[in-house]
Amino acid sequence: MSRRTSRNSLTGLLFAALLAVLCAACSGPGSDRAASSKCPGDGPACRTSGSPASPGPAASTAVGEATDRPAASPSPSPSPTKKPTASASPGGTSGAPAARVGCASPGACGFPDADTTGPRIALKPKKTGYWAIRTDGLVIRGQDITGSLDIYANNVTVIDSRITSDSWWGINLRPGFSGLKVLHTEITAVPGKGPDNGGVDYAVSNMGGSSIEVGWCDVSVFGDALSMGQGNLHDNYVHDIEPFVNLGGEWQHTNAVISGGGNTGHLTIRHNTLLNATSLKQGASGSIGLFADTGVVRNVTVDDNWIAGGAYALYGGSTGATGIKVTDNIFSTEYHPASGGYGVVAHWNHSGAGNVWRNNRLSDGRLVKPEPAA
Repeated sequence: MSRRTSRNSLTGLLFAALLAVLCAACSGPGSDRAASSKCPGDGPACRTSGSPASPGPAASTAVGEATDRPAASPSPSPSPTKKPTASASPGGTSGAPAARVGCASPGACGFPDADTTGPRIALKPKKTGYWAIRTDGLVIRGQDITGSLDIYANNVTVIDSRITSDSWWGINLRPGFSGLKVLHTEITAVPGKGPDNGGVDYAVSNMGGSSIEVGWCDVSVFGDALSMGQGNLHDNYVHDIEPFVNLGGEWQHTNAVISGGGNTGHLTIRHNTLLNATSLKQGASGSIGLFADTGVVRNVTVDDNWIAGGAYALYGGSTGATGIKVTDNIFSTEYHPASGGYGVVAHWNHSGAGNVWRNNRLSDGRLVKPEPAA
């Protein structure tokens, strides 16, 4: 009896053994199924379930509607309908900037731009001038407003609209009121036509002690675009800040986001594109300015943003600042080699309780290490 095994039989035995090893790797105890690229494509144990597609935004109401009865869900889906980005929703895990360096533009790296912000529906022109809102729960949707909103009410929502300001601000929330949401809205002004010697100061101003939400907005022209001590600023595109000489005869200091300290709540700045191209001779301050002007700066999260420009790209709150978390941001060199004219960050408090600086990079991939506050 011959002990020789045919080549076909031997090949079959080797294939069976290999398949058994692969299956054991896929389904055995302790196996990492998320890293299962070596597993056969038809093996159930090797499949991972991806996140379901985000639902589209709810059907909008009539164009140009302002109503005192909010829709069942006034806040739309986190997924913009113009062009999806690579980022998670504001509450999700941020991406790793190291994998998104060397991009030609913020949008190419998955950050907000003109395609992913602003209104998503047709707008109805409405000239309001100064508009004081005193109706709780008012929803302003689909309006192309020439004027400004001064809000003395709770739970007001501005969504899928455009504000072209002719006042000191585009939208302002007064002290003692809460619940403001500004979503998928363009907020701008006409350069040279504002009240501050031709300039305009604030796109969205929160004068109160409660948090507000500003998301998926296209913001331009204003000197200090988003001004507040507490709020949730996410997925916004702030750009083309317009320098001007103010009524005091000085160049207005410009910031894409500004907080004056003394805040009572938390300020979250997550997954925004924040550009301040103002030159140093024309009042550039920061892309994000955390200043102790009215009190100690505390409890601010700056995460997963594309940041460029200013004298320094980020002012960190100074020596008393606590609870400041700056993580996973890209500091772009599109205006200056060091992101800001003088550098990336100033007044960072290394020793402040709860202060965290982690994985922040220039747009060429180099890690950024802040200098201690003076």
